[in-house]
Amino acid sequence: MSAKKKLVKKKLVKKLIKKSKAPLKKASVTKSKPKPVVKKAKALSNKITKTKLLAKKPAKKVVKAVSKAVSKPVKPAKIKPVKEKKVLVNKIVKENIEKVVAVKRPRKSSKKPVITLPPPPKIEVSNYPKNKIKNILISQPKPGEGDKNPYLELAKKYNLNVTFRQFIKIEGLNSQDFRAQRIDILEHGAVILTSRLSVDHYFRLCNEMRITVPESMKYFCINEQTAYYLQKYIQYRKRKIFFGHGTILDLVDVIRKNKDEKFLLPASDVTKEQIVDFLDELNITYTKGTFYKTVSANLSDIKSLSDFDLLVFFTPAGIKSLKQNFPNFKQGGTRIAAFGHAAALLVKELGCRLDIFAPNPQNPSMSGAIESYLKESNKR
Repeated sequence: MSAKKKLVKKKLVKKLIKKSKAPLKKASVTKSKPKPVVKKAKALSNKITKTKLLAKKPAKKVVKAVSKAVSKPVKPAKIKPVKEKKVLVNKIVKENIEKVVAVKRPRKSSKKPVITLPPPPKIEVSNYPKNKIKNILISQPKPGEGDKNPYLELAKKYNLNVTFRQFIKIEGLNSQDFRAQRIDILEHGAVILTSRLSVDHYFRLCNEMRITVPESMKYFCINEQTAYYLQKYIQYRKRKIFFGHGTILDLVDVIRKNKDEKFLLPASDVTKEQIVDFLDELNITYTKGTFYKTVSANLSDIKSLSDFDLLVFFTPAGIKSLKQNFPNFKQGGTRIAAFGHAAALLVKELGCRLDIFAPNPQNPSMSGAIESYLKESNKR
């Protein structure tokens, strides 16, 4: 070959080499710029730091884990363990939550036991003929002038003659008789008051024995009227006073909250068994003290009970007074009404017939029970 041809070939080869090198350089440049890969590494490093912080690992280990994740080439295969770590952390959190819930569940299920007193005995009323009633004797004190009384309203409505005569009287114990019970009033931080009588005799004995009732004393009253009656002896606003709605069962929650206190129950010599059973069921520390007693009244002014068509009693003590003042009493056609299970049972124990009983599902009051009886007996 001539020298000219050789030069031409060399030039062509050089041009081909230049053309071939140019795309190779471009490809190398694109490979040398892994920008999206770095971004993915940073995002993954942030996720790893969050998971590590949740797992509460030391900061040095977190830094090492991040540096390793950045230094190593990121592959899709290595993303999976990070997701598994997240799941593991979530599992740990869930397990912790379940443990807390498991601890709290007994508290929710451990409800306070419901106080259930034994059901009262069934009272059977006699089927004695319901003859007309004209004269009624109510074993209660006569109401004052202008006072509204349901029995006086019945007298107007059915044209009846109503006589009020109290069969019992209340006598307070003196300080000497009370000390014989060996009860220290100041040892008790709470008092359960079931009536105005218990309020009067509690503060009367405290005064006679020169006992200053502390301001920290707590008062648990069976109803709102008894609670407000305390204003006669103490400043109502400056004391801890709790009251129910007519029954001792209304005070269950309040007494439970103060179960650490020692309770005092001022009562008569004839106490309702339901209250004592209730306090025993609560398992609280209490002392039952006799502050006053029920005594039969002198009924010599009543010539004969046969003059009355209906005798109405409200307490067992009233029925005992009937037997004491009239030992030869024969019922005959005289109807007897009793309020409460204890009074009704005592009527039958004494061999008498029970014609009207209250409270009952139809008539919660004695006046209502008498009126329902009058609707049948006084039809004509």
